[in-house]
Amino acid sequence: MSEKTPIYLDNAATTPVDPAVWAEMQPYFENFTANPSSIHSHGRQAKVAVEKARKTIATLLGASPSEIFFTSGGTEADNTVLQSAVLHGGCKVIITSPLEHHAVLHTAEAWAKLGLAELKLVRVNPDGAIDLVHLEELLASSDKAIVSLMHGNNEIGNLLDLNAVGDLCEQYGALFHSDTVQTMGHYKHDASALKVHFMVGAAHKFHGPKGIGFLYAKAGTKFSPLMHGGAQERNQRGGTENVYGMIGIAKALEMAYTAMDEHATYIKGLKAYFIEGLQKQFPGISFNGASGDVENSLYTVLNVRFPSVADGDMLLFQLDIEKISASGGSACSSGTSVGSHVLSALNPTATGAAVRFSFSKNNTRTEIDRVLEVLKNIVS
Repeated sequence: MSEKTPIYLDNAATTPVDPAVWAEMQPYFENFTANPSSIHSHGRQAKVAVEKARKTIATLLGASPSEIFFTSGGTEADNTVLQSAVLHGGCKVIITSPLEHHAVLHTAEAWAKLGLAELKLVRVNPDGAIDLVHLEELLASSDKAIVSLMHGNNEIGNLLDLNAVGDLCEQYGALFHSDTVQTMGHYKHDASALKVHFMVGAAHKFHGPKGIGFLYAKAGTKFSPLMHGGAQERNQRGGTENVYGMIGIAKALEMAYTAMDEHATYIKGLKAYFIEGLQKQFPGISFNGASGDVENSLYTVLNVRFPSVADGDMLLFQLDIEKISASGGSACSSGTSVGSHVLSALNPTATGAAVRFSFSKNNTRTEIDRVLEVLKNIVS
């Protein structure tokens, strides 16, 4: 590998499309281009492909095809759930945490600002874990509520105990929505066993195309459409179907499930190798949240704090000059001067630059060695 070969370690932001996924999608760009809502033979052919994709996702998740609704991605799915819960689900309270993705936090804040729901934030422990005792206190003191907590934090890698939260929500009659964008395709989700009313997925987080996602809504849990204007998705999401995207997300999730254990073992090995190299090279280095615990955190994410570096933006800029792509936080906040809301909520007085490195099946130890070498030169 030459010194300037690009190295991509921002897979929590998006992953490259797998060639096999593109191959599956390509005919629907070129040959099978009809509108699935059309009643002629070409339209019926496209409709069959859409429903096959839906069935594939449902089977992988232990769900029914009728519980899967395609969206433009995780953000739309999250917005759909919270809007529906407030406007049509009778939820007067939204319970979430200060560490959530803005797709949830900003949406919850918007409904609270309109006076249509009360927003309650559950406390988080110093390591970023959700305080389940406080969550129960909030549930016990609330009218009809929806709890919205992510399964895997996209910045600090903390994993939520879905069963424990599901039990609490069941006990207090609350709806439970989990933003599973970061874990979908990396962990197995058995919808038939989980006490989760809503889960979401976005294809570009597991080597599928951008602009396509899905919402899982447990049977019997009503929700209303965010997008009006058509009868698509059984009247729950208006708009002409993104057929090739639907083909792509189904293929990507199928591939992810087929090789999930293999990829998890491989990526955990890369993460552990990187942690060991960082600790040898930089005394006093620390890892934000649970991300430094390889076995008990989101294995694709490592959030590193360099205590001797004051300017995180400059560190990222210098990595970028070396063609190494990493992140200071969520990609959805890039291009702004606002720091990570997750790290600020976790430890507002912390000093030192924080960088999120996130891995995929495409990364190698050779790349990790190169990143360690570059970091040594930059930080020193």
